[in-house]
Amino acid sequence: MNGRRVLAITRRLLQQFRRDRRTLALLFVAPLVILALLGYLLRGGGSSPAVGVVNEDSGPVGGAVATQLLKSSKVSASQMDRPTADDGLRAGTLAGYVLFPADFSLRARQGVIAPEIHLEGTQPGPAAAVVGAVTGALQGALASSGTRVAPKVFYLHGGPNLDSLDYLGAALIGLIVFFLVFIVTSVSFLRERTQGTLERLMATPLRRGEIVIGYMLGFGLVALVQSVLVLLFTLYVLHIHNQGGVGLIFVLVALLAVGAVNLGIFLSVFARTEFQAVQFIPLVIAPQVLLSGIFFPVTSEPVPLQYLSNVLPLTYAVYGLREVMLKGSDLSTTALQVDLLVGLAFAALVIALAAATLRRRVA
Repeated sequence: MNGRRVLAITRRLLQQFRRDRRTLALLFVAPLVILALLGYLLRGGGSSPAVGVVNEDSGPVGGAVATQLLKSSKVSASQMDRPTADDGLRAGTLAGYVLFPADFSLRARQGVIAPEIHLEGTQPGPAAAVVGAVTGALQGALASSGTRVAPKVFYLHGGPNLDSLDYLGAALIGLIVFFLVFIVTSVSFLRERTQGTLERLMATPLRRGEIVIGYMLGFGLVALVQSVLVLLFTLYVLHIHNQGGVGLIFVLVALLAVGAVNLGIFLSVFARTEFQAVQFIPLVIAPQVLLSGIFFPVTSEPVPLQYLSNVLPLTYAVYGLREVMLKGSDLSTTALQVDLLVGLAFAALVIALAAATLRRRVA
């Protein structure tokens, strides 16, 4: 083995890295940005889950526990009547509410503490925070009473039998389709450019519009087939919980897939190699994984990150899929209508950008 030749190869490789600023940024800057974003997300002091406190008890025990709960740092509790709390639960503005019934103090004197905890139920994190805050308030108010605590928990959506995959399944469907379709499209379309296929097509009688639509339909059909397979496997093999219509789920996933296809076509113009196309993952995919509400509720994020989350297309796909699969929403639901309109607008926007990019590069 000749050490000089080995060092020559090493030096040539390092020189290539030195000239490729995009790769250097991917290696040394992107990890720091992602870690900083994750750190700010976890330690940035986001808002606590909103909780309603409904005290119908005229005795001292209900008031004492309610006071402890209103002081809790785990949740953002506010006093309200039951109709307001029910409306907040259905609208999703409350993670839950606790009800102290009229006989709460009387039953406490008999040795039983039985508050009612009503949970929205679509996200286990906020639900656990609500139950923990109520338990802490009960312990704080009744530390020395020796009374048996037996809260009754009710779920508006979901329930105690749902596991983590049931809660995450809806969001993971959107993430898997978006990620894979974007990567495959961006790399495949870049290959079409680098191999000169587009230039040869322009030399034929084909019009630019026909080329644009043909590519979009080709990649789009492959993406739709993939979406169908992912959806069927998720629902009928993994048996993820679903309360809504399969057709609505497919529409949401299809809009996301069409958007990912055209986003891949658009961004491929900024890459010269397949390796550079893959470098868009930390820029396009990673922020959406962290900020779209898949693992962390958007409402628990620091306020500046909530503004960013609310412009990400994957956020609305996750919202829509959870509306259908966990809540059983249909087209009459305003929230689902908004999610569908945002998905349609995103798809239309990136189609226009992809078409403009294709015309500019092949002209």
